[in-house]
Amino acid sequence: MTAIPIDLRCDHAVDPLGIEHPQPRLSWTLASSERGERQSAWQVQVASSVMLLGGERADLWDSGRVEAGDQLVVYAGTALHSRQQALWRVRAWDGQDQPGPWSPPARWEMGLLAAADWLGRWIARRADTAPAPAPLLRRGFTVDGALVRARAFVCGIGYHELRINGLPAADRLLDPGYTRYDRRALYVVHDVTALLRPGENALGVMLGTGWYNVHTKAVWGFHEAPWRGAPRLLVQVHLAYADGRAEVIISDEQWRTTDGPVRYDSIYGGETYDARCEIPGWDEPGFDDSAWTPALTLPPPGGLLSAQHAPPIRATRHLEPRSITQPQPGVHIVDFGQAFAGHARITVDAPAGAEITIRYGEQLTPAGLLDTAAIDEHMTKTDPQLRFQTDRYISAGRGRESWEARFTYHGLRWVEIRGWPGAPAPSDITGIEHHTDVEPAGSFSCSNPLLDAIRTATDWAYLSNLQSIPTDCPQREKNGWTGDAHLACDQGLFTYRSGLAYEKWLDDLWDEQRESGELPGIVPTGGWGYAWGNGPAWDSAYHLIAWQLYEHLGDTRPLARHYDRLKRYVDYLGTRAVADIVSIGLGDWCTAKTETPVAVTSTAYYYIDTLIVARAARLLGKEEDARIYATHAERIRQAFIARFRKPDGIWAEGSQCAIACALHFGLLEPADRAPTLSALVAALERTDHHLDCGILGTSYVLRALHECGRDDVAYRIATQDTFPSWGHMIRQGATTLWEAWNGSGSRNHIMFGDILAWMLRALGGIEPDSAHPGFARVIVKPPLIDGLTHATARHDSIRGAFVVAWHRTGASMRIALTVPPNAEALLHAPHADPEQVREGAGLARSAAGVSFTGVVDGRAVFTVGAGTYAFACG
Repeated sequence: MTAIPIDLRCDHAVDPLGIEHPQPRLSWTLASSERGERQSAWQVQVASSVMLLGGERADLWDSGRVEAGDQLVVYAGTALHSRQQALWRVRAWDGQDQPGPWSPPARWEMGLLAAADWLGRWIARRADTAPAPAPLLRRGFTVDGALVRARAFVCGIGYHELRINGLPAADRLLDPGYTRYDRRALYVVHDVTALLRPGENALGVMLGTGWYNVHTKAVWGFHEAPWRGAPRLLVQVHLAYADGRAEVIISDEQWRTTDGPVRYDSIYGGETYDARCEIPGWDEPGFDDSAWTPALTLPPPGGLLSAQHAPPIRATRHLEPRSITQPQPGVHIVDFGQAFAGHARITVDAPAGAEITIRYGEQLTPAGLLDTAAIDEHMTKTDPQLRFQTDRYISAGRGRESWEARFTYHGLRWVEIRGWPGAPAPSDITGIEHHTDVEPAGSFSCSNPLLDAIRTATDWAYLSNLQSIPTDCPQREKNGWTGDAHLACDQGLFTYRSGLAYEKWLDDLWDEQRESGELPGIVPTGGWGYAWGNGPAWDSAYHLIAWQLYEHLGDTRPLARHYDRLKRYVDYLGTRAVADIVSIGLGDWCTAKTETPVAVTSTAYYYIDTLIVARAARLLGKEEDARIYATHAERIRQAFIARFRKPDGIWAEGSQCAIACALHFGLLEPADRAPTLSALVAALERTDHHLDCGILGTSYVLRALHECGRDDVAYRIATQDTFPSWGHMIRQGATTLWEAWNGSGSRNHIMFGDILAWMLRALGGIEPDSAHPGFARVIVKPPLIDGLTHATARHDSIRGAFVVAWHRTGASMRIALTVPPNAEALLHAPHADPEQVREGAGLARSAAGVSFTGVVDGRAVFTVGAGTYAFACG
């Protein structure tokens, strides 16, 4: 059976709308039941219609046969224009050079590629930025005939909800994505063909303030952001008729506007909804809007208008209450049993004018009341009267009424309800969890229930903090802290298809970088964070995430796009270095006890950033830059050694963080490796295998131990359940990861989340070979750790699914392994003798798709091609 291309994607998305790059990336995976299946060649055809594509007349591009194993290629056909439709298909030749069938067609559509393509005007209800009811804007129009296609291009900022003929245009929330609006605003593209009908139609839009008009004072100063403005809207609906006619409906002064029932909305403060102010039919054809006022025209927010390619935020899970208590008369506490990001949906029967107040939090007082002290501090220090994480619903008195917030979100496990008539029942309240809707791409489970609980908590924390940008926490800050983002990126790419979300955020970093090369600690920022001193341990998110996208996806485009700015930042650090040592910025944040000198971590990131620029330059064919920055990186490494190396494998002051930093980043000489590892193991033994470091050192320790073959030590750390440890969090009732080992501050942070990447790599046995990016080769090395008897790991890579499931009984181990077509695995079997390793009913070395490579560190190593295998040894 030949390989069949499946899962066709354009720019890593399925049938996307609004593509703007003139040369989109096209990718596919292969389906085959043949062991060792490899792609020897490929052919892509792209056409402007299904008829042309199926008729072998690809008018946009026919690559012809290309002899390569690539599964990520760049469109190289006819220049594409705005709103261009492109249908495409691919076929592959297998390892025996036999062509397979064409894939079913996939498609993409281009966005609006030039400013002149935008015909609409920016409109609004008001021009001032004072808190005000969320505006409604509407326009009626006529569809004069049968439509073949209708696309709505919409940018409504801060947030917008588009409705057509009384129905929502999509199931998206908090749209569009958050950016620095004076430098970039995102538009979204909707296929609205099915929502329109011949005759009268209506467009309706509700606008929220979002991050564009933050009117809530907070320490990060978004209320003083240079982009701040009144919510505004840009709309363009393109109609294509069956008879060939085209029509465009735009935002202009013909739109009408009034105040809607959302009387207040704030990304920090919450939302107030007065159901008495609802206007039935406002978004439907035939509505009389003569009492409404004409829309104002306002200037654009400034900067680039760009399509949103990252997945939208969606509601993905509904949580039912675990319990409802009444610790005081009239005060009801709802426990959803799980910390998450989102809001509550209520259904209530109350008299007209009755006000239901809903407050959100992550902890309770000993008396069972909502405790928000730990997350209020950052907010109330600027305004003691500040409203924070509070929604209010005012009933219309029409029987059972359902409501949920539109333009805000909260961090919560518990909800406090006041003003409810009587007592709420569990069926009256639902927790709505939402996040950037990234597709699942990986999983892990094992025989240790504590590790499974940590994995689950990490997953919830990651998704809670993926809200258009990678955030630190979903309640008090909601900020794009760069350190938190890069520490969670590897496990995020392992477990979700989150590459497009990170590409979007790299653009945000681009927008915030100063001409000097300097970066802020939070991205986007209204100005706060440049002078605060975050430094390279945080700023290196720019380099590390761009590089991890390359390692995970084999995609050089992010490196190419951002190369000049990555280089600019390294050059900036050169102006802050003294003898190639950088001492600025934050260090090992949220330590358990021992501090590590900032110069250790900042210089280490200076080194790795410089090395990434050198490696990227080589990939991009910039050989002179590659030479210059590789030499520069070596100079930094030597300066680090001269400054921090001490006898007996000790580095700097001998903290766990400093020792592991030298090991993980390769800042030492080969002869230093063994004594440094010994020093790290000894330091961990002195703390009874507890971590004595913060978010940076925690990642370094696990990774250094794994890279040095001491996952047995890392396992002892990971499975501790006394302070400080992940297990201690779980034993204290954590359902997400905390900001600090002791539970102070936020109870929903992701910055300690790199442990999940360690689980997948070390315990699951899926270790991508860095010499073969894009998961072309994976090293599978099931661990031999006392107390761990089985584990299962999966990663849906850009080439397809890798699955490792191993089970150990005594000295015997069974390993089920799946490798996707066009990839391979190096299996390090837990036995030195290849004659003791079986696959199926025979010896592994004789099995189809398997070849014996040699013995490494007491393990027989086999090269395993595509297919599904059952190995056993011992």
